[in-house]
Amino acid sequence: MSESRPFVSLATDFGAAYTAICAGVVYSIAPAANVLVLSDEITPFDVREGAMLLRQALPYLPVGVHAGIVDPGVGTPRPPVAIETGRGDVLIGPDNGLLVPAAERLGGAVRAHALENTAYRLPEVSASFHGRDVFSPAAAHVANGVDVGDLGAQVDPLPLDVPPPAARDGELTAPVLYTDRFGSLILGAEREDLTAAFGELHPGTPLDIAWTVPRPGAERITFEETFGAVGPGVPLLWIDSSGWLGLAVNQGSAAEILGLADVRTVTLRVPRL
Repeated sequence: MSESRPFVSLATDFGAAYTAICAGVVYSIAPAANVLVLSDEITPFDVREGAMLLRQALPYLPVGVHAGIVDPGVGTPRPPVAIETGRGDVLIGPDNGLLVPAAERLGGAVRAHALENTAYRLPEVSASFHGRDVFSPAAAHVANGVDVGDLGAQVDPLPLDVPPPAARDGELTAPVLYTDRFGSLILGAEREDLTAAFGELHPGTPLDIAWTVPRPGAERITFEETFGAVGPGVPLLWIDSSGWLGLAVNQGSAAEILGLADVRTVTLRVPRL
């Protein structure tokens, strides 16, 4: 790292105590590092949500080493990986797609290497806490100046497993990326996908939204620029601060009020008269 005080961030689904242990490992190896816990509240095991948090947040953080740890495959043959980006960051975490969307936002992946070199792990590695034993030590050593190539063999990171949006005339199907703490659903589609399906939408335009899994449901909503354009308790479709489409309820939870808590895919359509 080029900074005199290297920057390290941590984003996990561990909760506060286990994440604090990871931060302690980083400090013990790289005591000069500035360590930020970006989040310890990612929904447990939700790789997709963690990936979207990193994609949204890391462009606003200083260039540094960023450890993302949402790892339901911990202890299995899935490799731990470090990805160097075009901006100069190094992303460290499990090779399960978690890091790839953020790497794309940071200038793309320049190179990626497995975390194989035992010199950059703790002396004893558990089967279930690689955040402490593998990822945090690697992040600290890279912050201290270790080259990514010294960590292990070069690899091709796995992409995040998210289906693309499907737009056709009068209809848009999109995956649910995650549900935020307000109960709003963030969809894997952007403004251009909306335009491809419906043309230029004006605020107040009605759309029908439908889903089939885990149980069929439907609702009529309007496309709006912001929450306050509708009354409290009223649902809407909007474009969030990262450019994704979102389903929300003004001053309420779309997941609860619309029954969308476990929905993974939704379809938007032009209303039938």
